[in-house]
Amino acid sequence: MKNPALSINRLLKSYGKLRALKEISLEVNRGELFGLIGPDGAGKTSLIRILATLLLPDGGSAEVLGHDVIREYKVIRNKMGYMPGRFSLYQDLTILENLELFASIYETTVEKNYHLIKDIYAQIEPFKDRKAGQLSGGMKQKLALSCAMIHEPEILFLDEPTTGVDPVSRNEFWEMLKKLREKGITIIVSTPYMDEANLCDRVALIQDGAIMSVDTPEAVVETFPTFLYAIKSSDKYLLLQDLRDYPNVNSVFAFGEYLHYTDKRKELPEDELRQYLEEHKHRELEIKRIEPGIEDCFMAFMEKEN
Repeated sequence: MKNPALSINRLLKSYGKLRALKEISLEVNRGELFGLIGPDGAGKTSLIRILATLLLPDGGSAEVLGHDVIREYKVIRNKMGYMPGRFSLYQDLTILENLELFASIYETTVEKNYHLIKDIYAQIEPFKDRKAGQLSGGMKQKLALSCAMIHEPEILFLDEPTTGVDPVSRNEFWEMLKKLREKGITIIVSTPYMDEANLCDRVALIQDGAIMSVDTPEAVVETFPTFLYAIKSSDKYLLLQDLRDYPNVNSVFAFGEYLHYTDKRKELPEDELRQYLEEHKHRELEIKRIEPGIEDCFMAFMEKEN
């Protein structure tokens, strides 16, 4: 890979005895919309904060846009935009005042760089005199992204930007990210929402401070090792217990109203399983083969690690 936006080599971070990052190695292309996908506590925030030069690693190395995160942190900060997981703008300042403050920090003005944020800021500009603390989650999101973009960054670090935001605002936010990517901006976004992985060019599945897989969402799904079945009955809890006791069970996890099941055999004899479940008093049975998603792959990687 020539001139990557990110180059990470065996990065380490610990908090006391807790190893938050375990020799993370990763490269991200320039202009890529790249997702760090994993649950809370996986190490996503620690990794993003190191890349954003806000946290020192304990070992390994990382470069952002060709600059070392320790030695050249000042250069990186002028070239990056950053949205932390928690809304961190000034609650008692208005929308416009927050934006003007961030512009002044980077020695520019809202007027000079309005074209950079127009598509995003135009949606909240009618409320520019409203204090940030009075905004909805979706409006705070747009304001934070506008502030992160006001100085024309080459790379964006977004730490769980859609957590706690309503579904409509989530969709709007991802549409905004796609438009920014079209302008050539590299975007690194972390999320615990597995469905958002499909909106990225490539993803890294991360758990317990280690990367389990790096690839396109489509390629990750193609690695799923066996056939997957969705099963439900009138008693979901009892169904879960009985499937776990089934002699040929490989894995079973709850996914909404269904249980996702894999069998130790290459293909499941559905009649045999149906008979087993009916003998255990299950009614309104539904068994169907389905295509796996990112979350199924994530669970399969975790099973393999264990």
